[in-house]
Amino acid sequence: MARRPSSSRKAAARRTEATPAPRVDLYQRITDTIIAQLEQGRVPWVQPWGDLPGTAAVGMPRNAQTDRAYSGINVMLLWGSGMAMGYPTQRWLTFRQALSLGGCVRRGEKGTPVVYANRFTPEQERARASQAGEEARSIAFLKQYWVFNAAQCDGLPEDLYLPPPPPREDLIEPRFRALMEASGLTIHMGGQMAFYRPSDDAIVLPPPQAFHEPINFHRTAAHEMSHATGHPSRLARDFTGRYGSEGYAREELVAEISAAYVCASLGIVPTVRHADYIASWLEVLRSDPRAIVQAAGLASRSADWLLGRLPPELAPAGVGEQIEEDGPEDETAPLQEAA
Repeated sequence: MARRPSSSRKAAARRTEATPAPRVDLYQRITDTIIAQLEQGRVPWVQPWGDLPGTAAVGMPRNAQTDRAYSGINVMLLWGSGMAMGYPTQRWLTFRQALSLGGCVRRGEKGTPVVYANRFTPEQERARASQAGEEARSIAFLKQYWVFNAAQCDGLPEDLYLPPPPPREDLIEPRFRALMEASGLTIHMGGQMAFYRPSDDAIVLPPPQAFHEPINFHRTAAHEMSHATGHPSRLARDFTGRYGSEGYAREELVAEISAAYVCASLGIVPTVRHADYIASWLEVLRSDPRAIVQAAGLASRSADWLLGRLPPELAPAGVGEQIEEDGPEDETAPLQEAA
């Protein structure tokens, strides 16, 4: 005859059931992932495009139902997952979105976690602000949900399985030159160094012929143009950090990621322009778990500012639409694994 559990054991079980699971610090988890990649010599905003046969061509990840581009830290999360699994497209969707398109996620497929930003105001802060006659301050936090690649689904419209055609090589340079002109930024050609000078809001670039590979001129220009978006007349980022300081490292991180997003949007394979800053980036990330998420968000705004200046016929679709800012579009998005 089985022994009945004692009242003390029942009480302990009730306490265990009533105790909420500890909240996962999504900022820390994402930061730990990025730090591990950097320590292994892998830069997460520069993926090894084309190293694996059948993997997606360079580009930004998009929602398969809305065609909106993902942005911020989600770009890195989806790039990393897509490359690791060798998916042939960069189209992603939630479990419910797959159903709404007439398909389904295959049984046993695991989703890729992505995040969106939200804010809440604690009751104590509301009370304090009410007594002081001030506006209550809200606190930013991340919420997580899961998406699946189109390759993990069956029954979707056939066009969602087809990789987009690679960008035409003969159009990449004219399109980037159009971006430089449409940006309205002051760009001087000459010398042997590339830099942005905030004092007179000017970019200095060596001439294209000074680069061993012509495409590196565009990558370098994208980096310096990304710095210029932080001018007070544009996105007003902090330029007060001196060379070698934490503030300087943070701005370089924003410009690196922004340039990668601009390049990928225009069909240019991103590369690391300033690998010598990796040690300082690691120092920033270790001291501030929110730094990489914040930098990626600022980088998306920078890239959107630049790409948004292109004429409509040249601009990538979905510029300026940030999915993670809005959150998932259906109530079943948090589903992690297809049953």
